[in-house]
Amino acid sequence: MKYYSTNRQVPEVSYEEAIFNGLPDDNGLYMPETIPTLPADFFENIGDMKLHDIAYEVASRFIGEEIPEKELRRIVEETLSFDLPIVEVEKGIYSLELYHGPTCAFKDVGARFLARCLSYFSAKEGKKSTILVATSGDTGAAVGSGFYGVENIEVIILYPKGKISKIQEQQLTTFGKNIQACEVRGTFDDCQKMVKDAFLNKELKEKYNLTSANSINMARLIPQSFYYFWTYAMLKDMGDLVVSVPSGNFGNLTAGLLGQKMGLPIKQFIASTNVNDIVPSYLTSGQFEPRPSTSTISNAMDVGNPSNFYRMKEVFGSSWEDMKEGVKGYAYDDKITAETVADIYRKTDYLMDPHGAVGYLGLKEYMKDHPNSIGVFLETAHPAKFGDVVEPIIKQEVEMPERLAEFARRTKVSTEIDATQEELKKVLETL
Repeated sequence: MKYYSTNRQVPEVSYEEAIFNGLPDDNGLYMPETIPTLPADFFENIGDMKLHDIAYEVASRFIGEEIPEKELRRIVEETLSFDLPIVEVEKGIYSLELYHGPTCAFKDVGARFLARCLSYFSAKEGKKSTILVATSGDTGAAVGSGFYGVENIEVIILYPKGKISKIQEQQLTTFGKNIQACEVRGTFDDCQKMVKDAFLNKELKEKYNLTSANSINMARLIPQSFYYFWTYAMLKDMGDLVVSVPSGNFGNLTAGLLGQKMGLPIKQFIASTNVNDIVPSYLTSGQFEPRPSTSTISNAMDVGNPSNFYRMKEVFGSSWEDMKEGVKGYAYDDKITAETVADIYRKTDYLMDPHGAVGYLGLKEYMKDHPNSIGVFLETAHPAKFGDVVEPIIKQEVEMPERLAEFARRTKVSTEIDATQEELKKVLETL
């Protein structure tokens, strides 16, 4: 499989080159030259398949022979070493819980897969690389966990000062060893721009062999499709499946759309956002208008210029009409998000984090006109990661998993910097 840039100004590359490059030199995003179609019997038999086997079949279509079958199966099994439960919240509405990994967030899946792919190629080629990643909350911890102690790889995590939860900050600033955290005086969009600009600086990119672990990296995107196939396998006999995805940078939703293009029979995808409603607004107006992000209680979705929008355009052949049919978009403010967390907990005893609540709201809105559908929303992080938000809403303490509590006991170590390339260069020079 070859990968092309969405800007189409550079040659196609291999999977290995795509994941080490992170971004093409023309500032586009990598996409597979074709989106492979899985055979009909795969979907007929998927209900009897194990998660690891489903994931291998999907991943192998994008990687081909670049990673041998034995190694790819190992990578998949190590990536998916935890459960992905699907829990019925109310009649016809299910939560896909993606927070049972080591850092209690869905990004564990993509980060662990990427880390193992890069480790495989690094060992094979004897390369040393620097992972540069921007985070609005959960990505940093997942990347830190996935790459901690991996030989020949250094990690620099950029996060916006004062704009992530306390436990999120504790997670990404307490690894040490080959993981370095930078507290940026700015927004997530500033952090993301610093990463992109570094990749476009040929001297920096070559000197430090920069690559990215954000959802702009294809090795993050591919494994995020695994759990959509798993959801279908679990619920396929119940009716038409619709999935609501809490969305910020839109990597998670794009992964689902790739799965759909591979033949996955999900009837409808729903893009559910907070007030940073750039994509829902585009679906209504046809005009993509990025703007500075607004801080909300669902902070991991506080993105004003979502990178993966351009991959979404590729999936739909740059057709606004096709995208607005293939994706329905809804946006919600903090007030209704908080009310929903409280209301559903009171009625069902099911506790959602603020991002899951946004996903639930979008699903319910769509299902008003499609009541016979089977609905799934993604619960992307454990509520305890947002205890400072959730506990006042439900007026009680949220039990913290031990793997989170252990992070809370560690000592924060970070470097505070301005949102400039000059400041980032100083950090790189310490490697």
